[in-house]
Amino acid sequence: MRKKYLIIFGLMVSLLLSYSSSKSKKTIKKNNDLGSIQRRNLTVIPKQKVNTADFVPKGFVLFSTIKGDLNKDGLIDEVLIVKGTDKSKVIVNRFEERADRNRRGIIILLNKKGRYELALKNLNCFSSENEDGGVYFPPDLSVQIEKGNLYIQYSHGRYGYWRYTFRFRNADFELIGYDSSDNFGPRIDRETSINFLTRKKLVKENTNQNDDGGDEVFKEKWSKLPAKPLVKLSQIKDFDDLISDE
Repeated sequence: MRKKYLIIFGLMVSLLLSYSSSKSKKTIKKNNDLGSIQRRNLTVIPKQKVNTADFVPKGFVLFSTIKGDLNKDGLIDEVLIVKGTDKSKVIVNRFEERADRNRRGIIILLNKKGRYELALKNLNCFSSENEDGGVYFPPDLSVQIEKGNLYIQYSHGRYGYWRYTFRFRNADFELIGYDSSDNFGPRIDRETSINFLTRKKLVKENTNQNDDGGDEVFKEKWSKLPAKPLVKLSQIKDFDDLISDE
């Protein structure tokens, strides 16, 4: 009889231990699941800095700084144009002159009440200012901020200019406009204007080819562009390949 009681007692202890272990595992799993949910719900705060020059990465130098309000919050944001420092990209050109062919890039910083937060970084999208312009000088890059828009323009002296308009949308800077002017000295031969939001394109052709400048006669042609996703500044590999008026 005593042996029978011992067997029953042993079975009860085994069942109690098994139940306790199972409950403990469920509690641990529940706590782990709760911790996982809490981690997923944590807001990731981008790293902010007071000195904008601290955003320039190793291997680059600050080329120029442009200031203005890019998100219409009344605070002055900053755009940094940076340039690579790879010594192998410094060459001797066809004029036997030293030319730094390191490419340039853009860093956009939003002002968070005195501290700056990285909004966009594209470190190699612009060619060097020392590219070979052939029989003429290479196009001159300039960047402006006006009325919340970011303008990236290439000026080519007597041959005209082309300009890209970006706006801060969908956590990036999207290409919303394009304008260009094809000139022959003081005479404008063709002007193009594209609104990528409305998908409308206007081309103005000068029909007075005898004009020396100032007496152009333009013929206008409107067209509708097919629907496409807007180009994002962060994804542009090379502005030299970004042709928008064809």
